[in-house]
Formats: sequence, structure tokens, C-alpha cells
Amino acid sequence: MTEIAAARLKKRHAAEGRFRLYGRMAIIVALSFLVLLLGRIGIQGYSTFTTNTVSLPVYLDPARIDPADLEGSNFDYVVALSLLKRMGETEDEFGSASDDAMALVSRDLGFQILDKVKADATLIGKTVTITGPVKADADLYYKGELKRSTDEADRKLNDRQLDWLDRLKKSGAVTSGFNVAFFTNADSTEPEQAGILGAVIGSAMMLLVTALIAVPMGVMAAVWLEEFAPKNRWTDLIEVNINNLAAVPSIVYGLLGLAVFINWFGAPRGAAVTGGMVLALMALPTVIIATRSALKAVPPSIREAAWGVGASRTQTVFHHVLPQAMPGVMTGAILSLAHALGETAPLLMIGMIAFNPGLPEGFTSSASVLPVQVFIWENASERAFHERTAAAIVVLLVFMIAMNAAAVILRRRFERRW
Repeated sequence: MTEIAAARLKKRHAAEGRFRLYGRMAIIVALSFLVLLLGRIGIQGYSTFTTNTVSLPVYLDPARIDPADLEGSNFDYVVALSLLKRMGETEDEFGSASDDAMALVSRDLGFQILDKVKADATLIGKTVTITGPVKADADLYYKGELKRSTDEADRKLNDRQLDWLDRLKKSGAVTSGFNVAFFTNADSTEPEQAGILGAVIGSAMMLLVTALIAVPMGVMAAVWLEEFAPKNRWTDLIEVNINNLAAVPSIVYGLLGLAVFINWFGAPRGAAVTGGMVLALMALPTVIIATRSALKAVPPSIREAAWGVGASRTQTVFHHVLPQAMPGVMTGAILSLAHALGETAPLLMIGMIAFNPGLPEGFTSSASVLPVQVFIWENASERAFHERTAAAIVVLLVFMIAMNAAAVILRRRFERRW
């Protein structure tokens, strides 16, 4: 080997070494950003999965409860007076003590008393023990996110309220546990009562509509283009446009849904069926492309063998080719639905940003979905909603990871090697 060739070989090896180094650095940087993102979400949202509840004996004072007008009675004030009594405090002439007490416990306690009195009016004049969440700011104090060291003017709870919270915790009236309500409640204006159940049900309903529209239509369109359509300029134009539609920004589909489904066809604004139809349009190109790739992967020998025993073209496609391509079809469908699950922009365009305190009553009723719920909570002014934003993101990521894992498992379980 000449010196020139050796120098060139050394230079080439050095270039390859640098290329491998750049690749490793790129992977490290990408993983670092991923860990930073997930870590930040986890640190901000993990506290949502625990909550603090207070148990109080409440005297149902007949002087403050009108049996003829239970809805008009101020049960929050009744709870506040019982809390003051437990603290050994009394109401002052300006009512500030009861206001401070009401700011420590959730309004859910008042609604619990209302329900009990409605069910049994003889409870008026007696003492009942109720358990419910503390107010969001009190919960943040117990979790260490609202600190006493902060200047009193810069926090929502004053020193007297913090003293009461310390005394409640020390007496055992306040306990900490898993936040079941976050998974069993719908949205609420009170952060401590807000949950994701309504958004989860809305997402499931919307994905069902998307799957029922996009998967059959996408598979049939792919089968026609790949197996039956003549190869001419028109089919070439269709193929190019399908590939282009897969790259169209999702908000464009939202504008299309707003113009076509809502303004022209009169579909209900903010409903699961409307959101499902919009996301079906967005998922169609992905399903078509994935299905065509799966059909192309089936060896020609399968088709030739079917034709050799007298099968028609339709029988060959639907009895032999499509079943062999089904693992790839299922994988593409699941991935497209997982992509649709995380979309927010098109749903905002069709009005799925309304506040929904209850569960969806049907496919045509107003509904919320997880990505939109994240958007709403992040824009809320209350600090406690921000930790719930991160927790909802964690739940959304779990669903998306599960769907992607299902796609990988199906592909590996049913994949055929030719």
C-alpha cells in the first residue's frame, strides 16, 4: 500500500469516526430533551395524584337552614362555623373569620350536607360528620407548594389560615391519600373537584367515531387504488394528493370541518360526533398510505396461486391478499388513531373548548377531550389547575404509549416474513 493510499484510508476512517460521534451526540441530545420534558411534566403533575381531605363534625343549625328552601340555605357558611368551633374561634362582627374558614374547605362539603338533608330532613338540629377535600390553596400548602415564608401579601392564604391548617393537620382532622376524584370527576370550576373522567369518555367517543369512518373508508380506498384502479394520470393525481393531505397542518382540517360539517350540514358544535368526523378526515391519508404499503408487501405469488385455482380478482384480494396484509393495516389504523387522540387545534376550531361540568350525554351533546382539557386548565388563573394540567398530560401520554405499544405488539405478533 502506497503512502498516498494509506493517508486516504486514514482520512476516511477519521471521517467515519466523526460521523459516528455526531450520531451519538445527536442521540444524547435528543434523549436529554426527552428526559427534561418528561421530568418537568412528572415533577409538576405527580402531586395531583395525592390529595388532602378533612373530616369535620358539622352542626346543622335549624336557625340557618330553612327546610322549605334547602337550595337557598348557605351550607358553606354552616360548614365554616363548624370549622371555627373546632378551632376554638368565633365569628367576628365583620364576618372575616367565616370567610377565612370557607376558603380552606371545598364547597363539596356543603353539597354533601345538602344531599343528606334532602334525603333525611330530620338531620336538621343534629351533628353529622362529613369528609371532603380541602380547598386547592390549602392543598398546595400541605404539599409544600405554598410556603409560609412567602410574604403574606403575595399568597392567597393569610397567617391565621395557615395556623388553622397546621392545627387541623396536627389534630388528625386532615389526612392525605390517593386522589380518586381526579379520575372519577368531570371538569369543575373548583380545582380540588376537577377531574378527567368527562374528557376521557369524550375522547373515547370521538375516537370511536373516527375509527368507524376512517378505517373502513381508508382500507377500501387503498384496496381500490392498489388492486383495482387503472394506472393512468387520474390515479397518479389521486395518489399525489393523498400523500400531500398527510402533510397538511391539522388546523386546516379544523377549518374544513367548521365550514362543511357545522356551517353546511348543521352538525352540533363541540360534539364528539363532529370532532370524530374532523379527525377521520385527518386520519384517512395515514390509513390509506399504511394499507397500501401493507398490500404491496404481500408477495405476487399469493395472487398468482389464487388465480391459478380459479379465484376471481375480487376473491383473490379479499380472501387472500387483504387477510395477509391485515397486520400492517391494523398497525397503520392504531397509529393514525393515536395521532388523532393527541390533536387539539382542529377540535378548538369546531368549538370543543366549552366548559363541561358533567359527563357527555351522547355523541351529539357537548363534550371535552383530553388535549382540550389540558389546554383549558393551562390557561386557567388558579395555580392548582397547573398541576392538574401536567397530570392530565401524563394520562394522555399513557394512553398514547399504550396505543403505540399495541401497534408494535400486533405487528410483531402477526407479522409474516416472506
